Amino acid sequence: MDVYDRRYYLGGRGFDAGKLKVKRDVHDYGSSMSRYLRLRKRGRNCHEAERSSASYIVDMLPPQARIARPADTIPAKCLHQSSNKNRHPINVVRWTPEGRRLLTGSSSGEFTLWNGMSFNFETIMSAHDSAIRAAEWSHDDTHLLSADQDGNVKYWQRNLNNIKIIQAHDSAIRDLAFAPTDSKFVTASDDASLKVFDFVEGAEDLTLTGHGWDAKTVDWHPTKGLLVSGSKDHQVKLWDPRNGRCLTTLHGHKTTISRTSFQPTGNNDLLATCARDTVARIFDIRMMRDIMLLRGHEKDVTTLSWHPVHPNFITTGSNDGALHHYLLDEPNNPSDTSSLSPYDSVDPVNAQTQTLHPAHKVPFAHEQAIWSLDWHPVGHLLASGSNDRLTRFWTRARPGDESYRKDPYHIGQEASKAAGFKRNRMEGRHANAVEEGEIQHDEDDADGLIDQTMPAKPASIPGLPGLSGLPGLQNAMSQQQDSRRQVSPSNLPIPGAPQAFQVPPMAQNANLSSPHTLSHGMDMTKFQELIRAGQLPPPPQLGQFAPPPPQFSGQPDVGQILPSSFGAQGYPSLPGMIGGTNGNASVRKRAPLPSQQDSLREEMRRGNYRRAQ
Repeated sequence: MDVYDRRYYLGGRGFDAGKLKVKRDVHDYGSSMSRYLRLRKRGRNCHEAERSSASYIVDMLPPQARIARPADTIPAKCLHQSSNKNRHPINVVRWTPEGRRLLTGSSSGEFTLWNGMSFNFETIMSAHDSAIRAAEWSHDDTHLLSADQDGNVKYWQRNLNNIKIIQAHDSAIRDLAFAPTDSKFVTASDDASLKVFDFVEGAEDLTLTGHGWDAKTVDWHPTKGLLVSGSKDHQVKLWDPRNGRCLTTLHGHKTTISRTSFQPTGNNDLLATCARDTVARIFDIRMMRDIMLLRGHEKDVTTLSWHPVHPNFITTGSNDGALHHYLLDEPNNPSDTSSLSPYDSVDPVNAQTQTLHPAHKVPFAHEQAIWSLDWHPVGHLLASGSNDRLTRFWTRARPGDESYRKDPYHIGQEASKAAGFKRNRMEGRHANAVEEGEIQHDEDDADGLIDQTMPAKPASIPGLPGLSGLPGLQNAMSQQQDSRRQVSPSNLPIPGAPQAFQVPPMAQNANLSSPHTLSHGMDMTKFQELIRAGQLPPPPQLGQFAPPPPQFSGQPDVGQILPSSFGAQGYPSLPGMIGGTNGNASVRKRAPLPSQQDSLREEMRRGNYRRAQ
């Protein structure tokens, strides 16, 4: 495999002189595959080890040529990252069966197709009404199944033509898998059940129950009638898909199971599981026990993927965006520790589990959790989808290329800048242009946030929305804010009233200690006796209400309460009322309708009429 770097610089004279022309990198594996086929036809030996020299680039071979050397296939270099215009978390990444395109499913329910060689955008389509949670191609490469958050399963042809929709579950579907014959498929849902469906009819054949919590993952053995499922109840169960019987339960993990996957190549005897306890485990289904413990992650392990060619090569992704590659026949343990494989012990069934550490780490592969991993069918490319809304493509480095060890994905963004990392000699100018574009993008985002800030609400009278900006209102509101301090009722301001207005004081000759007489002539002593006896006093008669205060004789004048600025300049005149707020404002009168004769005379005076001929 070779990466053709197509960035070049135009010097000299002319309109484009001195400009940086950036073209997309193209990853073409055709020459390497042709060389492998030519050597195999001639019977030549393809097992010569590569050396760390640029002269061996022309001798690069695909993974099929060196099945026994998985270290030559470790994808340590990031080729490209792709993202949609409207970014959403990428939940599923799947290569098409021929490997020409990559299909991604996002939380917005959209399918996006990316070119598998130049990694450019090809098309986008609305596939589901809710988040896409799982997708899987059939073994005969003719159909695609996808499941979403609403429990729907959709059938797709290779041209992404939707041919059928079924409601498989009432809850979200987390995973699905095809049977080896493609006649059945199984789904795992948040309703803690697994369901086996007939692919042609789309009808439910069997329901598997036994998990105590949400079923998060499921897989079908590539050659046997065997199912494996992982749940939120920390259990991994093996099932018989013919009768729905649970064969055994594996208790290796202590937290929610994130992914379970059978070994697709080799003897198909291994089962890989990962969970939120920061470790992944390899089980041998012949002994029904874990034989390897994959350590190295600092956060929850969210996904894993077996290599399609090398049976002893597995990749895991974690919640902090780290990508780890493990070689099952190379423990890579620290110098002060050692671990023996159960296969090398006298009693493999009861031997201690072997501990493995990654052969290669990419600590900063993504900024957030990695949700999905998928290998290209040839095995030279790895695609990763993350919660940071990016899809990244990874491959092995060319012989003699050690620059990837200083890239931002291995040592971090700041350390990479300090080390002066450049992809090529023209990368410096291109990186500056990209950095300027990112700064401008951040400034635009900041301006957008400022534009989205809600304006401050204008001051208004509590309980009367919309009455803002009235004369005297600001003073009243400020007086109301200062009223939290202790004030006497006699000098409490009234909103909207002039500052000199005060509540009239009580009469000086009022004797509070003397017996009071109620407004309707009843004595207070008699009133208290009625209350003690449980009786109500008689209602007051008309004209027996309490007299007004001494300072108010008769109807109060509105001008004594409202400021002089009110009235025609304050409240606008309402339709059907004459004048504004004055002494007669309490009398509502309807204005007279305009006279038609007066209107006709006005039009005739203006000459707006036709003369008789």
